[in-house]
Order: sequence, then C-alpha cells, then structure tokens
Amino acid sequence: MRELAILADVVWPSLLLEGRLSTVAAIVIGLFVELIALRGFFGLHWRRAAVVDVAMNAASTLLGLVLIPLSGFLWEIFPGSLIYKIFNWGTFNPVTWTASVLLAALVNTAVESQVIRYGFKIKVTKARFWILFVANLVSVGFAIASLLISPVPDY
Repeated sequence: MRELAILADVVWPSLLLEGRLSTVAAIVIGLFVELIALRGFFGLHWRRAAVVDVAMNAASTLLGLVLIPLSGFLWEIFPGSLIYKIFNWGTFNPVTWTASVLLAALVNTAVESQVIRYGFKIKVTKARFWILFVANLVSVGFAIASLLISPVPDY
C-alpha cells in the first residue's frame, strides 16, 4: 500500500496511515493489545480470544485497505476543506492527522465489533465497543508514530 501512496497523484494523511497500519509491527501490536482486551473485558478464554482476535483483525485489515483511505478522502471533502479555508492550511495539518487517526481507529472498531457480534455471537455493548476503540487507537498510534520517526521518502 505504501507504494500505491507514493505513486498516487493525490495523497492525503489517511492513505499514508493505511500503509503503516498494514505493516507487520502494527499488526502484531494490534493483535496483542486486542487479545488482552478480549480476554479482560469480554471475558473470553485465551484460546477463544486468540481465534476471535485473528478473525476480527483479518477482516479489519482487508476492509481497512479501502475504508480507511476512503474515510480520509471523505474528511478531505468535508469538513477538511472547510477547515483548510478557514485556517489557510494544506492537507497535512494537525487537525487532519488527528481526524485520520480517530477515523482509522473507528473504522477498525466498527468492522471488528461486527465480526465479534455476527461471526462469534458475542454481545458488543457500548462499553465493549469503546474498549475496542481504545485498543485500536494503540495500534493506529503506533502506525502514526512510525510515520513521524520514519517519514515516507520523497520520490
């Protein structure tokens, strides 16, 4: 995905972020954090938590390849374009990066909660949804940190 972002004529933060979310390190961190969340807040035994964890992350990774850049693109249309005009900012600004992180975590949480609910018949309460959201923020936070530490090279 990173190569696609580099070759794109138009690049926005969510597109770059998705490339980092698909890295082995971000996936492993996400699996670990969400395994702990499934065990601790959903009350699943380790083995079942691991199966649910892998299934929901496989779904969110595959769907996230499209949905996360799409969510960022929709942000760019509105409200991003309005914010850019008001503050005379470009696409790569702190508000858009923050929105990209929150939208990525929200997209992943929405997909994963549906896998848990319909695929494993486990109740997803509001509290459990937000626990998953926080767990997803950890892996998305790692991905954004990796962009800060090692930005995408100019080509």
